Amino acid sequence: MARHAVPAVAADAARGAGPEFETRWAYRDLGEFSMTILFPPRWVAFLPLFAAVTAGAQTQQPAARFNVGDRILLRVEGEAQLSDTFTVGPGPALTFPVLGVVSLADVPRSAVEPYLTGQLSRFIKHPVVHARALIRVSVLGEVARPGYYAVPTDLVLADALMVAGGPTRDANMEGVRVERAGERLSPAVTRQALARGATLDDLSLHSGDGIDVPRTPRHDTEGTVRTLAILLTIPATIFGLTRVF
Repeated sequence: MARHAVPAVAADAARGAGPEFETRWAYRDLGEFSMTILFPPRWVAFLPLFAAVTAGAQTQQPAARFNVGDRILLRVEGEAQLSDTFTVGPGPALTFPVLGVVSLADVPRSAVEPYLTGQLSRFIKHPVVHARALIRVSVLGEVARPGYYAVPTDLVLADALMVAGGPTRDANMEGVRVERAGERLSPAVTRQALARGATLDDLSLHSGDGIDVPRTPRHDTEGTVRTLAILLTIPATIFGLTRVF
């Protein structure tokens, strides 16, 4: 997704269009927004470094693979024995009734349906396969039904909160925390993931990872209201002083 636009007025600057044009550079498609950045002339030499850092920030996690303990919700039309929820075993691999073991080594979770279709076609003529990878994650904090849930890996992060009943009225959605492999993602990464509709697969979440929704501090809310009230009175005060003098 990361397309890195060249400075919009580089040609004008090269022709000596003037100082204000030399410091105006437009970068687009950095994430989900457009912006114009005004650089001091001495910073122009660092623009390639800026683009490289941005490219690194936009790099997605590698496609998540299966771990032992993950589950696969499988339905094969016309095959009752193969329509069930199967747990991934050592290998990683699946063990099917009658058919035996099917390896899942190096299979991306997002490709499980076409992969199993190909594997089962060795035993079944033209199988119609529906498959989704499931992981068990915690959804805790300010949600209606905090707990542990088996959810599809292609579930959008925001929808994972809805599985737990959705955020409460006290939820601080700006502070949603995601724990992955024992480490907490930065708030900026989590907010971006929510904004762009990232899935659990996009974030490479696995069974045992979790989402936590913190409570909005009440004193902060009250302080914000008081600050806004003060700011709103400033124009009226200035207008009154103007009329007096």
